[in-house]
Amino acid sequence: MRNLVYYIALSIDGKIAGPDDEVEFYPSSEDYMNWMNTEFPDVLPSHFRAQLGLSDTPNPNFDTIVMGRRTYDPGWKNGIPSPYAHLRQYVFSRSLESKHPDVEIVSTDPVAKVRELKREDSDKDIYLAGGGEFAGQLLGEIDKLVIKYYPVVAGAGRDGFGSTFNPTLFDLTEVKTFDGGNAVLYYDKKK
Repeated sequence: MRNLVYYIALSIDGKIAGPDDEVEFYPSSEDYMNWMNTEFPDVLPSHFRAQLGLSDTPNPNFDTIVMGRRTYDPGWKNGIPSPYAHLRQYVFSRSLESKHPDVEIVSTDPVAKVRELKREDSDKDIYLAGGGEFAGQLLGEIDKLVIKYYPVVAGAGRDGFGSTFNPTLFDLTEVKTFDGGNAVLYYDKKK
């Protein structure tokens, strides 16, 4: 069975974005960006991969992405209806209609669909792109966390795991630090 991995950027105070979905306040260094592009090129939207010369780079981690509508909407509104063309794309929404043949809109229970995807025979994991409320709904299915902490306090904004109280234990398995204060923490769900 493959894993559902929540690969997420967080401010020190646990925000994935500002109140109006701002993310440009996240500081990073060249060291950190090089690591991200080398270790996780599969999480970059296809148009960014092309700009960075990574279009032909194999996907080392994931072959499937799941996301909520809030995560999908910005690309679609900017003329990018298939933001992760290098992955199988599932967008969970009860009201959205398909905008591209390579993007499957799922209006049924996200937990059931994710369980189905996890049972597939693949050596690649499933990338949970978010957002926070959607990740909160899937918290029971998340097997691994890759949390990219940015050295900034947002103060207000979108929570990384939604607003439902649901304590879930994870074991810290690895920590990477970078110039400029960025840190990446890897967690596995406690068994």
